[in-house]
Amino acid sequence: AGFVLLLIGTTIVSFDYDVWRLIFGQESFLKGDFYLVFSLILDIAGVIALIGIVVALLRRYIQKPERLNNLADDAIFLILLAVVIIGGYFVEGTRLAAKPVEWAQWSPVGYWLSGFFSGNVATTELWHRIFWWSHLVLAFGFIAYIPFSKLFHMLSSPINIFFRKSRPKGELKSIDIETVESFGATQISDFTWKDLLDLDVCTRCGRCQDRCPAWVTDKPLSPKKIILDLQENMDQKGPELLKKKNGTGEEIPEPIVGTAVHPDEIWACTTCRACVESCPVLIEHIDKIVDMRRERVLMESAFPSELNQTFRGMENNFNPWGIGFSKRAEWAEGLDIPNAAEAEIDVLWYVGCAGSFDDRVKRVSRSFANIMEAAGVKYGILGEEEKCCGETARRLGNEYLAQTLMEMNVEQFRELGIKKIVTLCPHCFNTFKNEYQQFGAELEVYHYTEFIHKLIEDEKIKLKSGNSAVTFHDSCYLGRYNDIYDQPREIIRAINPQGVSEIPEKNRDESLCCGAGGGRMWMEENIGTRINHKRADQIMTSGAKTVISACPYCLTMFSDGIKEKEVSDKLEAMDIAEYVEKAMI
Repeated sequence: AGFVLLLIGTTIVSFDYDVWRLIFGQESFLKGDFYLVFSLILDIAGVIALIGIVVALLRRYIQKPERLNNLADDAIFLILLAVVIIGGYFVEGTRLAAKPVEWAQWSPVGYWLSGFFSGNVATTELWHRIFWWSHLVLAFGFIAYIPFSKLFHMLSSPINIFFRKSRPKGELKSIDIETVESFGATQISDFTWKDLLDLDVCTRCGRCQDRCPAWVTDKPLSPKKIILDLQENMDQKGPELLKKKNGTGEEIPEPIVGTAVHPDEIWACTTCRACVESCPVLIEHIDKIVDMRRERVLMESAFPSELNQTFRGMENNFNPWGIGFSKRAEWAEGLDIPNAAEAEIDVLWYVGCAGSFDDRVKRVSRSFANIMEAAGVKYGILGEEEKCCGETARRLGNEYLAQTLMEMNVEQFRELGIKKIVTLCPHCFNTFKNEYQQFGAELEVYHYTEFIHKLIEDEKIKLKSGNSAVTFHDSCYLGRYNDIYDQPREIIRAINPQGVSEIPEKNRDESLCCGAGGGRMWMEENIGTRINHKRADQIMTSGAKTVISACPYCLTMFSDGIKEKEVSDKLEAMDIAEYVEKAMI
């Protein structure tokens, strides 16, 4: 703020002398009370800027927060800026000493410094010239330094923000499987121009690292390091890749993953989007990580071994568990739920793989079915004909498998005339809502919290009140990806007037991932501490006895985490559908 005020002040002085007076021949407007206030503001602005510089130096070199890595450029920038500002004060001080004026005290810092130059006028004027030219050279040197320093982001960041992606937050870019020669990012040149611009604008602030669930649980992934390593690779390999493109360079065989980025880094990502949400210059970390996963899976078949079973399950039985698809509707035995292919319905309930096959989540499916029945909703399910939405495959980098599943689903929806869908899983919800339009689907998609909230508003279901202390965990794909924060809390408040006992500083968009996103549900967590254990510890700080979630993955992770940490007597995990069903009259 101080620096901006000084810049504005300098510009005004320049305009007054070089344009207003010399070109237009007008009398200076820097006079009277306006000049006195103007002078005082600039003196204060300089002090503010210097205080900011001192705080920055103390923070970076004394406090040394983990997310900041110090380079020589950081010190050069801060010291050069301080010298420019201090130099301006000396110019002012020697001017006031050489030509004293009665209003000098309106420039308090310059007035104070003028006392050190109260000797010979000629000598003081000489010092004034020395300081004036030094200040000029340093100021222009500072400007010239900008493109070669971290300050380049002052120019590139606004451009990056202007060109931020216009597609929904939850949408991953697609690949034209039929036409591309390679999948994902093998070399730095395989990224889009916007991806490469992202690399140039990183300010090294480390906010993304602080928010990353992998980093805070001692995994090797730092979103900041990923971006900086790719930036370094671009600086090193870029010139040779350009020569190769022009036919004058040699082959560059080293892929990004394994040289610039370690495989463990890309597979540790939960795609929770905390890094993207916290980035002040809107860098898209996840797009790059998924592109590198695509190269690993589709080009090199180099991925964690446990994913072999996951991919085979989706290929053969249309679910990552690999359970026979003929058993997909067994959870609904005795409920008499209509089949969407045989009944006239208003909305298709896409149950999802977890709601169909996971023993814990099956109970949630039955609860939601009972809510729909009580509300008199005309709905149906696909039963044995339901297939995985493809989200897990896509986030894991198996774009070919993901698109196969997505196209099969789109074709099925068209045949049945499906236009309106409600889902249990935020991952399915996000995929149907934000990515299926890539394949020509026109769907009206709701998460079941939105659906239940509307049923309560319309008084389709009646609820009794309770007063137990509960907290709510914001799923990444429901909250950060789709901005659904209020509806779940309003559902809870409809039952429990005291509302949600929030998890201190780790709720809504600050919520920590459960650890299952980005396909991590299907991979072992062998490095560092378990993310769901970390989240369980945070949940305990809310003082609530029950944590309510609205995501099958989160429910599974918390149920496991509570059991493994042996705190079942202090905390239980419940789905919001179960919470509502329990309160229904």
